[in-house]
Amino acid sequence: MKFAVALLSFVFANNLLAQSKPSADLIITKAKIWTVNKSRPTAEAVAVLGDRIVAVGSVADVEALRGPSTKIIDAEGKLLLPGFNDAHVHFVTSGTRLDQIQLGDATSVEEFTRRIAERAKMTPKGEWIEGGDWDETKWTPANLPTKDVIDPVTPNTPVFLEHHDGHMALANSVALRLAGVTAQTPDPPGGTIVRDAQGNPTGALKDAARNIVLKVIPLPSHDQRLQAMRRALERAAELGVTSVQDMNDENSDSFADIRGYGELLQSGELSARVYVAPAISDWERQEKVGIRHAFGSSYLRIGATKGFADGSLGSSTAYFFDPYTDDPNNSGLLGEQMHPLSQMRDWMLQADAAGLQVCTHAIGDRAISTVLDLYTDVVEAHRGMERRFRIEHAQHMAARDFARFAQLSVIASVQPYQAIDDGRWSEARIGHDRASRTYAFRTFLNHGVHLAFGTDWPYAPFDPVLTIYAAVTRATLDGKNPNGWFPEQKLTVAEAVEAYTIGSAYAEFQEKDKGSITPGKLADMVLLSDDIFTMDPVKIRDVRVLKTIVGGRLVWDVDRKKHYSTAN
Repeated sequence: MKFAVALLSFVFANNLLAQSKPSADLIITKAKIWTVNKSRPTAEAVAVLGDRIVAVGSVADVEALRGPSTKIIDAEGKLLLPGFNDAHVHFVTSGTRLDQIQLGDATSVEEFTRRIAERAKMTPKGEWIEGGDWDETKWTPANLPTKDVIDPVTPNTPVFLEHHDGHMALANSVALRLAGVTAQTPDPPGGTIVRDAQGNPTGALKDAARNIVLKVIPLPSHDQRLQAMRRALERAAELGVTSVQDMNDENSDSFADIRGYGELLQSGELSARVYVAPAISDWERQEKVGIRHAFGSSYLRIGATKGFADGSLGSSTAYFFDPYTDDPNNSGLLGEQMHPLSQMRDWMLQADAAGLQVCTHAIGDRAISTVLDLYTDVVEAHRGMERRFRIEHAQHMAARDFARFAQLSVIASVQPYQAIDDGRWSEARIGHDRASRTYAFRTFLNHGVHLAFGTDWPYAPFDPVLTIYAAVTRATLDGKNPNGWFPEQKLTVAEAVEAYTIGSAYAEFQEKDKGSITPGKLADMVLLSDDIFTMDPVKIRDVRVLKTIVGGRLVWDVDRKKHYSTAN
């Protein structure tokens, strides 16, 4: 009798438990899922409860979690990946650029001038013309523009146009006058005022010299900043980017950005997750309130710092051991923050001691080597800490430094699209030998270095599909390297996807929370139009994003061509 009562109680309790078991809020079924989870790399269906993944498996496995209110997405056999995580982006700057003048595809100086003239006619008196992303390598001849080509069409309008690499700009005479730049103005540390044969400024300003004019350009209002964020968030959703790591521009106000992100988070408009890295010179503002790396919520976190060691290859300011092949008197520039070097060392030591993550822009081989030296000093001073140093870009490596990257556990935060862009002209600037260690993704992996993929938007396209295409094909944009520029550095599609998901998550201390389609992780996913694993790699660039899901919520649906906030 006692056994019968006990058995009845057990059955009743289990029935009650089964009835109270919550059903999934969302099920994506009949998908071809690449999970980026090595213990279960593929699956057919995934279930979401709240903002987390609760099951990954076969259609039958996941169907058991369907309830009367479960939303179902039939993927119709399409490829489902973890959401893309852009490890290096200038998010607010990029959102602003969407409404500014676009010059990146101007194929001649005449077209460059014509577009500026048209913009000047539409620009209210007293406002600046900004934006640009111009690229003189697309012109014949490939000469740097001067103020003389824009002064006639902008006699009363100040103009400041960024080079496509973000390390050089062109200012017209009105802008130079407002900033007080004359023939007598000295080059600042870490910058160059380009001059003509008579010593007069041509209007081209490299690296720290840009700051002279930037200081007189009015800062965006808070409302303008929020609008830029909304524009950038919409673009992110459309492209399947569910997380961004917002790297400080030398003249941006990251703390004003954080305030704006906070407002959008509160209103439910923050449809991508954001990790903000303010300037390393401002490390103390985070340390004072006890912020450490990856501090905050799943949607908005801080705790990183960003420094600059040099300029860029496109502006001939990347810092090398040897001179530029096409400019024997120039080896590049150490960045403004590296003067004196002891200043940067102190900032790194103090930020590291405070538990903040240190990320440093370094492009030339000597700049990268110098940063590794500084990181070595920090490790020796503060042993036993998990810090995840990063070098942003890490483009042109000295052969000996691949091993040092691995020994110091430095993350290579790289942007593959720039390889197929720079590959059009890099060898003419630095020679074949140095170019062979440029964007050396395979060599990094062979040394056990963590790769994190990003774009550097707005200085390269934000589209992750183009980034994967670039890493897999290394086919330069001029069509001259269809089999790959230094093809030994190509990655497989799986390696590229991993670097763009779990690799980028690792770079922000979030690999346990996102970066793979795994039970318990945040439900950030992207559904693609085609299977990038089985198609001809050349066709990857044409793949589209069908749906973007952040925290279990649909934020982009190509059928409706609509961006949704997470509040929906």
